[in-house]
Amino acid sequence: MDTQLRRGILDVCVLKALEGGESYGYRIIKDLSPFVAMSESTLYPILKRLESSGALNAYSREHNGRLRRYYSITGAGRERINAFLSEWEDVMRAYNFIRGYKGE
Repeated sequence: MDTQLRRGILDVCVLKALEGGESYGYRIIKDLSPFVAMSESTLYPILKRLESSGALNAYSREHNGRLRRYYSITGAGRERINAFLSEWEDVMRAYNFIRGYKGE
């Protein structure tokens, strides 16, 4: 799969995982594991990028004597999910064309 396409899909998967409420890195990986394989070394740059773009908010809080970083989706993050879904319809039309699907 094209690197840019995969990157975009993973970004949206992380945003979608946060739609149900705030979460932290390990929990996000666990929530995504039935759908997408993702390691910490992949997740944390995504979280940083999404936070920098305004799609996520983040804060740190102590948990069991350690600081844990929590993330929550913003309105811009929800808009990004919706834009992805809209664009994906175009991708699927192209996919169907390439596969030779005529539709009825």
